[in-house]
Amino acid sequence: MAGILSLVRRIYLSFYNWIVFFGWFQVFYLAVKTLKESGHEYVYDAVEKPLLLAQTAAILEILHGLVGLVRSPVSATLPQISSRLYVMWGILWSFPELRSHILVSSLVISWSVTEIIRYSFFGTKEAFGSAPSWLLWLRYSTFLLLYPSGITSEVGLIYSALPYIKESGKYSLRMPNKWNFSFDYYYAGLVALGIYVPGNPHMYGYMLGQRKKALSKSKKE
Repeated sequence: MAGILSLVRRIYLSFYNWIVFFGWFQVFYLAVKTLKESGHEYVYDAVEKPLLLAQTAAILEILHGLVGLVRSPVSATLPQISSRLYVMWGILWSFPELRSHILVSSLVISWSVTEIIRYSFFGTKEAFGSAPSWLLWLRYSTFLLLYPSGITSEVGLIYSALPYIKESGKYSLRMPNKWNFSFDYYYAGLVALGIYVPGNPHMYGYMLGQRKKALSKSKKE
């Protein structure tokens, strides 16, 4: 019975990783094609549907960690996925004024290259039991450049959105109301920026530790 469950787990995770891989590959292809043919102003419109689907699918990874399908700690997965969902849905999807910003292109390229490598690595590992050493190296090395570029893009877009958030009042709840509760989405954006300051150096350090562990283990094997 345990063997059957293990097989089902591997098949499911293999399919999941490769399906999301193709989603991110489509995002990357459309972004590069649009940058070349039309310019950065049109990148978001070109990638919106596959981007929303591929990144939202990552919610399943939180569930995977919670139920024990994968060993990744939820404490590391949750903040990273939550911040991306916030930028994608709470900023870019909610405030169209930002969609032509040049940082959208750097964001999309950073995210898509990272995820193409990550999902192909885990998809190969689940399907065949291991991944080639070059893919392992890419998985644990490309973040050295792509993580800072992605985070810089995220922070820049949140900051750029603040005037539009404040002017529109979108997602804010003013007093008085029947719930006797107020919420200001503008200040939520400021809090998000404040969380990035201590949170991302911590995450980067965690990833450096994972890189050292994974590559040293690979050398021993």
